[in-house]
Amino acid sequence: MTSDAARRVWSPSNAVPPPPPPKRPSAPPGPPGGPPPDAQPTGFASRLSLRTRVGALAALGVGLAVTLTALAAYLTVSSQLQSSVDENLLARARSAVSTTLGDPNQLATVPGAAIVATDVRIALLQANGTAIVARGTDTSPPMGDTEVEVALAESPQSVRTADLRGDRYRVVAVPAQPGFALVLAQSTEQTEEVLDRLRLVSFIAGGVGIVLATWAGLSIARAGLRPVRQLTQAAEHVAATGQLEPIEVTGSDEIARLAHAFNAMLAALSEARLRQSRLVADAGHELRTPLTSMRTNLDLLAQSEASGGLAAADRTQLIADTRAQAVELSTLVGDLVELSREDPPAASREQVDVADVVRDALSRVRRRAPGVVFSADLQSWIVPGDATQLGRAATNLLDNAAKFSPPHGTVTVTLHDGVLDVCDEGPGIADEDLPRVFDRFYRSSAARGLPGSGLGLAIVKAAAERHGGSVEAGRSPSGGARLTMRLPAASSAALD
Repeated sequence: MTSDAARRVWSPSNAVPPPPPPKRPSAPPGPPGGPPPDAQPTGFASRLSLRTRVGALAALGVGLAVTLTALAAYLTVSSQLQSSVDENLLARARSAVSTTLGDPNQLATVPGAAIVATDVRIALLQANGTAIVARGTDTSPPMGDTEVEVALAESPQSVRTADLRGDRYRVVAVPAQPGFALVLAQSTEQTEEVLDRLRLVSFIAGGVGIVLATWAGLSIARAGLRPVRQLTQAAEHVAATGQLEPIEVTGSDEIARLAHAFNAMLAALSEARLRQSRLVADAGHELRTPLTSMRTNLDLLAQSEASGGLAAADRTQLIADTRAQAVELSTLVGDLVELSREDPPAASREQVDVADVVRDALSRVRRRAPGVVFSADLQSWIVPGDATQLGRAATNLLDNAAKFSPPHGTVTVTLHDGVLDVCDEGPGIADEDLPRVFDRFYRSSAARGLPGSGLGLAIVKAAAERHGGSVEAGRSPSGGARLTMRLPAASSAALD
């Protein structure tokens, strides 16, 4: 039988309760009606530079990855370490059952100091809650209902963490003799020290990783956004100086494509500026001739009035010449206004029969050129567009053919499937002049002595392109000029 000194009874009344959890200090309340204490000002991210935002996002992404990795590593190591400790305790407990420690009579005679030296606490718990421990030094482990269930054979074993006088223990219980359970407990201090070191290492590694990620994110953002900075500087340079200089482009990524598009825009702006300056220069040259002639005629008229006047016939001729110069000047100004428009003017988007437009132009040109024969073969061709623009283009083509036709010459006009051909029997167009006959103010050497401003065919080209068409110059079968204007039926997109 066991001695009374070695027999102790466990009950809930003499169990040591765990210390209460510490209270967390509550956050100070915010001012009445104001934002909460942790509220951040809105729009803060929008005030940061793009490079800073990219670097911050990279740091945040890597920081989250490092944090999740460290957390997963900590949980894995903690679980594996706890499992290893539990398996070791269960193995020691089962091994102790087969020794003198598993015999209540023998355990009561074992010195408690010898058991404490092994860094464990051991006891045999009866089904009625009575615990048998070693004599002398207190070696009783934490015990409760879980261990009683093992003694009653209601559970094959138990594993749990319990507190005993402020210390935490890992407690296991395995069946011993019938009606007994061997309870073995080991302090968790060493395990907690290992986990504390692991937490510290994870925290340091995570902090270093976030710092490196921030540095790498800012460096990558600085290198990746360098073309954007170049685009910004180029745009600011253009705005400040007006110099349309392209920027250097390297690579083939999306930013390089943006840089190519920016250079294309600069080239288009440069071309538009060049066309504008050329138009102004050419217009000034063309306007100088009629203005000089008009001023000369007016000076001559004024001088003649001061000296007694001109003869009636001379005066009439002088006034007619001045009126003709005024008409030429008005026509030239109208042509310049028409060609100076970069965008097509507001047009009546209606279905226009090009054959009717050409017939109206023929009736007008026949009255102005009675010495020329016009032969027309016109088929109906409906296009959505502006009848006024198309009529002016057809009139210019017919006027050009009549101007270069010999007396009683024939101008052949055909319209088939949207292709308007105007052929004359004149001297034709030289091969070197064919690519430029539709340019503004261009006049070949053979046409410089004839009336005109050099804008008529340019207006034809502009009208055709505004209706989605094209123009072409060549030679007619008779050796004269052949001017062609093509108008596709589906040309509504060109007018949008």
